[in-house]
Amino acid sequence: MKKRQNAIGMMDSGIGGLTVLKATKELLPNESIVFVGDNARNPYGPRNSEEVIEFSRQIARFLVKEHDIKVLAIACNTATACALPVLQSELDIPVIGVIESGAKAAVSASRTGRIGLIATEGTVKSNRYQEDINELEPSAKIFAQAEPDFVQFVEKNHYHSTEAERLVASHLKQLKNDQIDTLILGCTHFPLLTPAIQLAVGKDVSLVDAGAATAKDLADRLRQLNLLDDEQKHSVKYELYTTGSVSNFKTIATDWLGVGDWQFEHLSLQKLEKE
Repeated sequence: MKKRQNAIGMMDSGIGGLTVLKATKELLPNESIVFVGDNARNPYGPRNSEEVIEFSRQIARFLVKEHDIKVLAIACNTATACALPVLQSELDIPVIGVIESGAKAAVSASRTGRIGLIATEGTVKSNRYQEDINELEPSAKIFAQAEPDFVQFVEKNHYHSTEAERLVASHLKQLKNDQIDTLILGCTHFPLLTPAIQLAVGKDVSLVDAGAATAKDLADRLRQLNLLDDEQKHSVKYELYTTGSVSNFKTIATDWLGVGDWQFEHLSLQKLEKE
């Protein structure tokens, strides 16, 4: 039985999952979090599902073995689409993903049932969002677009640029024509582009941050399992690993998360592949 004081584990293909970490930290300030961003093998979206499952397995094993985490949050839509059921069956801790949380939040937010989805190619092709939404609301119409370029703007720290704003406006023109009233940011990188996305689709469209919805579901799950750490008697740690450049990761993480007691460390692919 895991202790309440054990850390929450999170994994992502790169930077984007920090949006889930930020929301979780705000919601659960007494929880320690260990995060792994697999920047060296990003993006996951174009990869085949077997590769994504294997990468996810490696990270999950590292988090369980080295940090004895009490729950794993897959803070990556592509990894959720491919690896969630596999990890749920293989690990002896709870594993949650971002897709179900995002789908529920979108159905709740939509007034007309016309829901847009932007995500990676892997997430769109998996049809997981479409299936989850239609299970909750059979009459909903989903308009899905793969947006791999958006991921790279974030990973390369260009998401504040005017070039990013122009690209987003150009790519989302069709969704505006589709008269959606809700748009799912179906990749955890995309909330970092929120100002540009909102400008492109219009102020009347509700943006659903699947990462923030996941943080709420994570809190509920920990509460149900009596694993929520509600004591303030111990120090809270935030350990952030990247398989890529620590300096680039730290720059973007600090910009998004703000100054804090973050511990940044490199995690080699050789170590992961041995897990």
